[in-house]
Amino acid sequence: MLNGNAFVGDAGIEFRAQAEIRGIQEKLLRRHLAYLAEHSPFYRRRFTEAGVDPAAVAGLDDLHRLPFTDKTDLADHNEAFLCVPPEAIVDLCLTSGTTGRPVAMHQTRADLARLTYNEEISFRPAGIGPTDRVLIAAAIDRCFMAGLAYFFGLAQIGATVIRGGSSSVAMLEELAIRYRPTALVGVPTLLLVLADRLRARGVDPRELGARRLICIGEPVRAADLSLSPLGRRLRESWGAEVFGTYASTEMATSFADCEAGRGGHVHPELMIVEIVDEAGRPLPPGSPGEVVATPLQVTGMPLLRFKTGDIATVHNEPCPCGRHSWRLGPVLGRKAQMLKVRGATVYPPAIQGVLQELPEVRGHYIEVFDDFELSDRIRVVVGLDSAALDAEEIAERIAARIRVKPEVVVVTPEEVTRRTLREDKRKPVTFFDYRIKQ
Repeated sequence: MLNGNAFVGDAGIEFRAQAEIRGIQEKLLRRHLAYLAEHSPFYRRRFTEAGVDPAAVAGLDDLHRLPFTDKTDLADHNEAFLCVPPEAIVDLCLTSGTTGRPVAMHQTRADLARLTYNEEISFRPAGIGPTDRVLIAAAIDRCFMAGLAYFFGLAQIGATVIRGGSSSVAMLEELAIRYRPTALVGVPTLLLVLADRLRARGVDPRELGARRLICIGEPVRAADLSLSPLGRRLRESWGAEVFGTYASTEMATSFADCEAGRGGHVHPELMIVEIVDEAGRPLPPGSPGEVVATPLQVTGMPLLRFKTGDIATVHNEPCPCGRHSWRLGPVLGRKAQMLKVRGATVYPPAIQGVLQELPEVRGHYIEVFDDFELSDRIRVVVGLDSAALDAEEIAERIAARIRVKPEVVVVTPEEVTRRTLREDKRKPVTFFDYRIKQ
């Protein structure tokens, strides 16, 4: 695992005692910092500006002494993050641009080997094996990392990969009917749309033989790690087990459910994860805060203490599956999407959780405006194809959960789909922020 700068995996590390896992991570962290100090123009400057000697960092307890990195840094100083000459780059990925403009992440051959290993050890605990046929209903073009990573990982396992992509639901219908995949990988809301389209054709998704749904881009678990309403709807629609994952292009690492379904496992040889409060101070396991990631064993564009902007909780008790690695709970919200309404703090997933419990709702999105001083105005647009619910009843149900009653507008499901499914985005856009940024 510590063989120079070449990537080496260790699939058994997660079953070791936490003290041993910690010791391995600290060795990898010291190697990571030495690599940054030698090869990264950005971090050499950042260390100097912060008055930090990376060689003096002994272990994880010293992480708080090191500077953070954020998305603005990557956008404004992108090429300064490169640690290798241009000829060593074999792949260029673009971030999805969910909360800002896309930025480039460059990968070496070693980084692709690391990416392949990450996906292999993420799929295997979900029960994916060489006899599976897996339909990838996720972006595999436009320089996105996701579909590429899934293909490499599944090919390494030996599974048959059906590269459907996410741009055509009609194509996914045909692939699902013709090749009867045993597993699907995709954004949960897209997989629900696919199930609805199949039923409209007289095809029961539960009869197609899919046993596992690997969900990306949207959480399918509640804060207590049980399946969320969205996760339950998926399970019922497909008659399949539902697995949640969390990842980003910047991290080049995924946190994936095992069959115990107790949160996404942190792969210790690939990632150090921290949870910090609004002031950047570390929080203990069990406390929600911002996810800060240090991807290990990256050679092309390695990052240090990258602030994701996502709010989640880590769990450090052993998993029923036998792994002792930490686990990350579902994303509770995005820091940039935090709403303040008449003194109450609201995250969009809290509203989405209510809507997911209503089977009549066929898609939605949220708009936020700053019409009032110190208070945001929220408008929730929902797609309905029946008269069983109206806007007022939906608003009352949301208010009962979050103690704030938003404006609710009812449109057709097709209007929601046209607004939320965009070809330039990897996953549906369900949050539109019209507040004036200070």
